[in-house]
Amino acid sequence: MKALVLSELGGPENLVIQDIKVPEPAEGEVRVRIKRAALNRRDAWITVGKYPRIQLPSVGGSDGAGIVDSVGIGVDSSIIGSEVVIYPARNWGDDPRCGGKDFRVLGMPDQGTFAEAICVPVSDIAPKPTHLSWDQAAAIPLAGLTSWRALITHGEVSRGQKVLVTGVGGGVASFALLWAKFHGAEVYVTSGSNEKLTAARAIGAVDGVNYHERDWDKAIRQMSGGIDIVIDSAGGTVMNNAMNTLNVGGRFVFFGATLGNPDEGLEMAKMFFKQARIQGTTMGMPSEFRSMLEFVEQHKIEPVLDQVFPIELGVAAHQRMWKSEQMGKIVLAIS
Repeated sequence: MKALVLSELGGPENLVIQDIKVPEPAEGEVRVRIKRAALNRRDAWITVGKYPRIQLPSVGGSDGAGIVDSVGIGVDSSIIGSEVVIYPARNWGDDPRCGGKDFRVLGMPDQGTFAEAICVPVSDIAPKPTHLSWDQAAAIPLAGLTSWRALITHGEVSRGQKVLVTGVGGGVASFALLWAKFHGAEVYVTSGSNEKLTAARAIGAVDGVNYHERDWDKAIRQMSGGIDIVIDSAGGTVMNNAMNTLNVGGRFVFFGATLGNPDEGLEMAKMFFKQARIQGTTMGMPSEFRSMLEFVEQHKIEPVLDQVFPIELGVAAHQRMWKSEQMGKIVLAIS
């Protein structure tokens, strides 16, 4: 079968299309013929070697949607032909606070979704929301789940609250905007691109600020009246600016640190007088994944898509991700 394979590090240009063996489902597994897959920043980081415990060769991809075409021993064969979305990780474990020692994300070391087929535990598939195209369905898993856990589980978002989503062009950020909007919150955003700010307003953001502007945090606070929940992936100096926007009892939830650590320490007195909370998060549980997809179905939510590339143009898709040119999710058409 056809797959997008990384055999050496050095950047997205080292990705190549190869023929690899079609996997067979083991006991308790199903095989999914992938219709569409989607990129995450993790996939681009792996190509340049900036990810822990890289193993090569690897088939990347954590996001996938397709059709069940084979089942292993112990799996009801009646699900063959089902249209499904794949949980983007393996082995969360029993602790709802954090993934266990065997928890890992699909797409290195395990074979990922950038291939024509993948075998996964039957417990790791969920019905594709009926109103979504294959492109839209494949865009949801990792980014949708990461932001769902950040905003719903940890952020405890509720109607009428004010949410700040930083760096709104990314996939997780675009989902955070949608989850907050459909939970009745007011959403404010930042971006380094005025075009992305305009796009964010078009899909439901109340307003936004270009983070290249001086004192952007004061502008956010002025336009919003103060923020209850910040969803961030940048870190760096953004963290202290974003913390300045928080109301009393506010939450700062982060799932990445693309800009590294803050240049300056936190203002501790401001933190405890505000009774603010800082929460790190990564991915999410299978139960959260199912709840998220049910919410998507209930509210007929459509993910924000950037571009769809054929798998043969996987290098170009990864380069677009690496340069942060996207607004929403980048999708690969597999079959």
